[in-house]
Amino acid sequence: MDSSDSDSTTVEQTLLPQWEVGDQWLYTFITPQFGEDSARLVVAEIDDAEGVYQVGISSEREAQRHAVINHNPFLGRMTLDGLSVYENGEPQSVFSFPWTVGDSWTFTLFGQDWTATTDSITNGNARVSATSAEGHEISYTFSGDKEFMENFVWRDAEGVRQLRMDLNSARDGYSGDVFFYRARDLLDNRYENSDQEVYDTFLDEGHPSEGDWNTLVWYLDVEITQGGSGSLSMKDHAGASPLTRAWGSGATEKGAIGTIPSNTGEYSLTATVRGPGSFVHLRVAGALVFQWEL
Repeated sequence: MDSSDSDSTTVEQTLLPQWEVGDQWLYTFITPQFGEDSARLVVAEIDDAEGVYQVGISSEREAQRHAVINHNPFLGRMTLDGLSVYENGEPQSVFSFPWTVGDSWTFTLFGQDWTATTDSITNGNARVSATSAEGHEISYTFSGDKEFMENFVWRDAEGVRQLRMDLNSARDGYSGDVFFYRARDLLDNRYENSDQEVYDTFLDEGHPSEGDWNTLVWYLDVEITQGGSGSLSMKDHAGASPLTRAWGSGATEKGAIGTIPSNTGEYSLTATVRGPGSFVHLRVAGALVFQWEL
């Protein structure tokens, strides 16, 4: 802990917080795909038997974005014993309680293996920096008073900011709907300029242990250059076409998102993309939908 006479940090502020249902944190989220948006993270349920909090979000659209982009790791299960978040079904110790300057530890997040260090603690705020072997960087400040992060920034190896979270307010007693989409990637492909139609498929087999998905979430990032064109058609094995799109010269569709029914089996895709530099990026995830009314 910093030895500065002006530091007001108490022992309690360095310890693991104890959350209650309805605790809420209003964050501004900034991502390259979606720009700036605000939503509340909310403690929706406490499962003592499993030893986890269920953390949802006040915006269903944000829950859908997380399902297909995985840009918010602090949704879903977090452990009671350390606020560990889950990546690929395994709890990851993003935080290190009790906070102690110089502590170093490792965890996995965003598909990266991180080495983190507590750099300083001042006035109840622990500042942490982490780097990955691939050159990514994370920095965040955890507030002992507000019992969660004041801010969080993730930059990739090129220095591009992939996620920024800034805390606007922390309160308790949330009232309203809370959402979480537990998801698994089914497709992530980019289709580029081609003289002929491109065919693709993916398989919807449901959740490995929970049965059929409640829904599929899709994400589109499209850019058609001047003089180009593009189209996309998806069909399920029953012949239904839940997603069709067509784009003309100079069209863009950045970060479009939506849901379609989950129909267990194979889906087929047909894409046309014409024009140098034109592309259609499609991602699809299967999701189990959780909703709480607090």
